[in-house]
Amino acid sequence: MPETAALPRGPVQAAERSPAPDLARGLMLLLIAVANTPYYLWGSETGVASSHPVDGTVVDRVAASLVIVLVDLRTYPMFAFLFGYGMMQLYNRQRAAGTTHEQARRLLQRRNGLLLAFGLVHAALLWMGDVLGAYGLAGLLVVWLFFEARDRTLIVWTSVLGGLLTVGTLLAVVGSAFLATLPADDPAARELVKSFGPDTGAMSEPSYVASVVERLVFWVLGTVGQGVLMLVVPMMLLLAFWAGRRRILEHPGDHLPLLRRVAVVGLAVGWLGPLPAALDHLSVLPVPEHAAWVFLPVQIVTGFFGGLGYVALFGLVGHRVALRRTGAPSRDLFATDGWFAGAIQAVGKRSLTSYLLQSVLCAPVLAAWGLGLGQHLGSFTMLLYAVAVWGVTVLFAVWLERTGRRGPAEVALRRLVYGRRISPSSSRG
Repeated sequence: MPETAALPRGPVQAAERSPAPDLARGLMLLLIAVANTPYYLWGSETGVASSHPVDGTVVDRVAASLVIVLVDLRTYPMFAFLFGYGMMQLYNRQRAAGTTHEQARRLLQRRNGLLLAFGLVHAALLWMGDVLGAYGLAGLLVVWLFFEARDRTLIVWTSVLGGLLTVGTLLAVVGSAFLATLPADDPAARELVKSFGPDTGAMSEPSYVASVVERLVFWVLGTVGQGVLMLVVPMMLLLAFWAGRRRILEHPGDHLPLLRRVAVVGLAVGWLGPLPAALDHLSVLPVPEHAAWVFLPVQIVTGFFGGLGYVALFGLVGHRVALRRTGAPSRDLFATDGWFAGAIQAVGKRSLTSYLLQSVLCAPVLAAWGLGLGQHLGSFTMLLYAVAVWGVTVLFAVWLERTGRRGPAEVALRRLVYGRRISPSSSRG
């Protein structure tokens, strides 16, 4: 385990935390549970480029359509922004305590590398759709290339990557309009239908050992694709660095006009973009199956805006919570902010533990190699299951908060990142 004698300080302490980032992480984990659990519906036929079953009751279809509009491909951009913002928070605290730039930068890269390793283990054991690996990989690249860049450079590169993503989406829309003219039995149309859609092999595989291979193959492709090639995660990290330098989420009251504009525009684009996909799922606006793959790139580009919108919205919520705080600062979140806000922050403070716990509560129960319950659920009942899973993580986080404990995953990551800390005086001896 590495020693960190040269670091003047260790991890962030509880009294140093502001409410907005933790509130955002805590609420985000609810959306992550809702977004991930449909992949466990391995016993149903899903649509092209969608994790949602095409059959089911009216209630199932409505529930799936709401998830398509409000959640799908909106959670991982939001998570990426908060991940990048957390990197800048860590860097700022280290620098304020006297750590050199190079030491703080190496600390970030060590943490990113460990998250990549955590993601590999998470995928091998439980969840093929792990995002820790994608964020760790993107973090390694973006810190290496852009961490010392000027603010203007961060914005310019975000715009360039956003432009490339937009152009690619427009080309996809044009291509799908042309393909929609092909008959459904055309060979090219049939090949397109086969090539798209979620890979649920890891979920339907009855052998746990065989499912490990399925998950790892999916994870490797997803880590590179989601972390780099889809461009959204690098864009979010660049914007998070810019926002972290201004401490926007730590001091949202100083940035209310910006947060309001981003929330309104981001959520408007983020919710309107997937509306055609939701209407298609409801059979209100039917699209030929071989042309429906276009919903995926549209979801990706509008999900970028939706993720930013959610971050801004939760920042505004954090500002309202901070305004209600009265009296001297307290270590008791529940006495300071109330039970609901305190519980959400307790989850946000333990976001890594809560994220991994979701897989523990889902995979062995829902996958075919476990109890196989996913085969028997529908979109609505799976939505209820997701909310229940998040509720369990809330209860666990509240218990940890009340007993003064950190999340076990956070403890493990901190020990690996910071190593065996030695005081400056003892290290000189």
